Amino acid sequence: MSKALNNSAPTDSEVVFGILNNSENILKRVYVAYFPMVLQLIINNNGNADDAKDIYQEAIIVLYNKVKSGNFELSSKLKTFLYSVCRKLWLKRLSQMSRYGGDIKDFEEYLPAEDDTDTHSERDLQFKKMEGALNLLGEPCKTIIEDYYINNMSMQDICERFGYTNADNAKTQKYKCLQRLKKLFFQQN
Repeated sequence: MSKALNNSAPTDSEVVFGILNNSENILKRVYVAYFPMVLQLIINNNGNADDAKDIYQEAIIVLYNKVKSGNFELSSKLKTFLYSVCRKLWLKRLSQMSRYGGDIKDFEEYLPAEDDTDTHSERDLQFKKMEGALNLLGEPCKTIIEDYYINNMSMQDICERFGYTNADNAKTQKYKCLQRLKKLFFQQN
């Protein structure tokens, strides 16, 4: 087998067969073939290369465990399956990192969970809507939301940065900003 062919994207059945037969080579080929797609997804959604590696590794483990369970049926292309798993894992990670807690659930229902290409296009559209809403939000709200949910700053840090008299006032402002963000998000066509 030529080296170029060996490094090309494996077929979906090759991947399943390879995992069932404990092939390290097949996992390496899957990693090489689909990591760039995941890297782009994560970087375009407030992550970095290390985040992408972590998320992709988790997705490969999910795939591996599903195949090894013996009842794995691929209802889409493997590439689509991995993309969907990575998307879900990244959304969960953002939720944890940003302490979004219950707030992100307000948006999750608008991010469909199915594993098909149309769904990914819809999700991309929803992420673009969120980015657009954030850009329309204006200052200081945009920075407060980014500092808290993306940069993981404490309310005390935000209080000091923006000159609020106490962290509770900063928290109230963050809540008002989040309400405005939701309104802008849902108003977009």
